[in-house]
Amino acid sequence: MAVEQQEVSASEPGGTAPGRVAPVRRKAWVVLALLVCLMLVNYADKVVVGLAGVGMKEDLGLDDARFGIIQSSFFWLFAVGSVLGGWLGGRVRARWLLGGIAAVWALSLAPMAAQVGFTTIVACRVLLGLAEGPTTALAMQVAHSWFPAHRRAVPSSIVVAGAGIGPLIAAPVLTWVILAHSWHTAFAVVAVVGAVIAGLWLIGGDSGPEAASAGHGHGVTRGVATPVLPEQVPLRRLFSTGTLIGMALLFFVAYANTSVKVSWLPLYLREGLGYDATTAGNLVALPYLGSAIAVILVGVLSSAMTRRGIGSRVTRGILPGAMVVASGACTIAFSSLDRGVVQMALLVLGSCLNSAGYGVAFAGLADVVPARQRGTVFGIITGIYSLGGVVAPLVMGKLVDSGESVALGYGDGFMVLGVAMIIGAAAALMLVDPARDAAKLAAKS
Repeated sequence: MAVEQQEVSASEPGGTAPGRVAPVRRKAWVVLALLVCLMLVNYADKVVVGLAGVGMKEDLGLDDARFGIIQSSFFWLFAVGSVLGGWLGGRVRARWLLGGIAAVWALSLAPMAAQVGFTTIVACRVLLGLAEGPTTALAMQVAHSWFPAHRRAVPSSIVVAGAGIGPLIAAPVLTWVILAHSWHTAFAVVAVVGAVIAGLWLIGGDSGPEAASAGHGHGVTRGVATPVLPEQVPLRRLFSTGTLIGMALLFFVAYANTSVKVSWLPLYLREGLGYDATTAGNLVALPYLGSAIAVILVGVLSSAMTRRGIGSRVTRGILPGAMVVASGACTIAFSSLDRGVVQMALLVLGSCLNSAGYGVAFAGLADVVPARQRGTVFGIITGIYSLGGVVAPLVMGKLVDSGESVALGYGDGFMVLGVAMIIGAAAALMLVDPARDAAKLAAKS
């Protein structure tokens, strides 16, 4: 099928009848708010172990290497869950699939409210990782089903912002719960909140009109001709494009950074830098606050650049790739500095830059992948980059254990992480070009 052109209304998702545009818009933003809540709990689930880490290590007699296993175990079946969830995303209604996944989160956290041993903790984290694996991909798939292609950068970024809002709220609140009660109580709180959010999603969440669109949804948008992809492209061909290869590399190194931040940052602040528990809990919130703001600002920036006619290679490829390169440089820089304002500023800046491009990068993936295959492809991409979450916490634990001191061990770990981020993101900068690859796929169909 040659590259076609069609008129796509800038204000009517999925070709919705004019009389129904306003209700659809309102529903789209309600669903988007629920997706943010799901992402909020999704990342609060991840960060709770890091916040409870000192108490868990003391109660269970864990060294850094074994605690690294606990942190890494979350990701052992994450890729399996990502791929399985992506496959189910095209077959099971989003209301039931995401609601069921959120219910499993709550069930996997519940045992941690009681006295548990190392093996039970690992088993619970593996189950939680399996259930949380497909969440980001499915949330993006649902968000994209409510908005046409040219309007997806901001909604995608808002969904990703939920990942920053979760730890931002959870860090100080759960730190207080741990200090006032116990780390077991913190897990109970997160389990209850997860169950509540699951119920709210079952009441008000679902896919939108764009999910029913057979094609890609591209055409003539604001006067710019864009390719219309076929209903389906062989996965082998999709994953041979520079955009998908580059995005997989970019997400891999970015998620390695995210997983280390979630797993080890609270302990780094306490054990490596010597902050007390309350101060560490408050400082942990800073990178997430900055990330939540930055990811939305970058989504708005990307949309503004698109409206000015700047191509998707820049707005959805070079922009996020350059930010991850800069984040890697910040990570190397703060790892070599002593505790202080400058070091914390670089840590927060690096976190903001690393997270800010997630939303527009997912929008770039959507530019290349037909609507009906997004769940599967997003799931596979998530499974690939989740391997960064398996490797990075383990490597950090080993380096902390083998360092001449705890502080030097953390420094070595962050140095290695920063170098890996620069290499992976630099490769992505050369490979990612959504417009080029979408045109090639459309022309070959």
